[in-house]
Amino acid sequence: MQQHNSSGTLSVAYIVSDELVRVSSLLPSNKNRSLLVHSLCIKFLRPRRATSKELLAYHTRNYLDYALNPSNDYEDPSQVAEFGLEDDCPPFRGMHEYIPLVAGATLTAVDAIKDNSCDVAVCWDGGRHHAQKSHASGFCYVADCVLAILALRRISPSPCSVPPRRSRVMYLDLDLHFSDAVSHAFHHPSLTAVSQVLTLSIHHHAPGFFPPSSLSVLPNPDDASFDPFTLSLPLQRGASCRTFVRVWPVIERIKDTFQPDFIIVQCGVDGLAGDPMATWNWSIGGLGSLGWCVDRIVQTWSGKKLLLGGGGYNSPNAARSWAFLTSVVASRSLSLDAEIPDHPAFPLYQPSFTLDVPAGNMQDQNSDEYLQHVEDTFGRVQTLLQRRLSGESTS
Repeated sequence: MQQHNSSGTLSVAYIVSDELVRVSSLLPSNKNRSLLVHSLCIKFLRPRRATSKELLAYHTRNYLDYALNPSNDYEDPSQVAEFGLEDDCPPFRGMHEYIPLVAGATLTAVDAIKDNSCDVAVCWDGGRHHAQKSHASGFCYVADCVLAILALRRISPSPCSVPPRRSRVMYLDLDLHFSDAVSHAFHHPSLTAVSQVLTLSIHHHAPGFFPPSSLSVLPNPDDASFDPFTLSLPLQRGASCRTFVRVWPVIERIKDTFQPDFIIVQCGVDGLAGDPMATWNWSIGGLGSLGWCVDRIVQTWSGKKLLLGGGGYNSPNAARSWAFLTSVVASRSLSLDAEIPDHPAFPLYQPSFTLDVPAGNMQDQNSDEYLQHVEDTFGRVQTLLQRRLSGESTS
């Protein structure tokens, strides 16, 4: 049963502070994006910094010691390479503040869920799903998604759970890119094990497309590495609202089978039309849109939810999208025709100066035959997942 407050609406915790905005705006891949995002959203809950103990719940001490040392000059190429602080993850001024504060922001959202102070927690500066245990990767310097999962699965489920069981966490990733670090962190092939964590990444997959991973393809239950708790749903170029309408029942059947107590949704917006990645043709409004998916999750799925940000390299469109999603979560959906309010960043929203991020003209290459293959594959996956959860062998 979805929990509501006394007014019948969802209670929402929104994580932001001036300090979080300042350090998040330093991220080399998304300079000043955080400033734009939060200038269109209201402010609620001040984040704390993650402690060393919390960061060490996943990251290695060597990586943290190196990345969090503000006196490092990053001149040793071997160390820079070892910790991934090159190419798409260059060291930057304020990095030693960024890592604990972004992780702490996501963990502040977890705290709000754990304390039953909200039904939905929102942290748009989180969602760094490529950061590895011992190095940075893919514009991501801290594995806040993994840290959130580890924290949520330690929470005791409702005493009313029948039969009694440990908490279950579902991680759903809507970013254009595969959630490699999160998926690999919880991937445990076994014929009998039951996991508290299920990861499901919907993403684009193609030769040479980042990140390379054997787990980014459509699952094969006959493969020795198959894990029904680590799932991928790759989509072809031009994925649009039509495609998401088609595959969404697959997602909901997996959710219904797993029955999570907590749902983390990584809401990367680099799959939207107008993003420099230019790979999908998704939009924020209408049937099958990002907004439609988030609305269904927040309003109809049982369990507490944590919404995180992620990719998105058209910063004004990221701000539009997450402002709109915030209104959806608050059950006060803004009109897509709403005019951007006058503020210092107003000129960046030309030429429309409205909230909408509409689809473009890219052709959706996800054919009926391919989507039928996805449905057939996940039908089998769902059966194996159900058998695993009921204690049967999937061999």
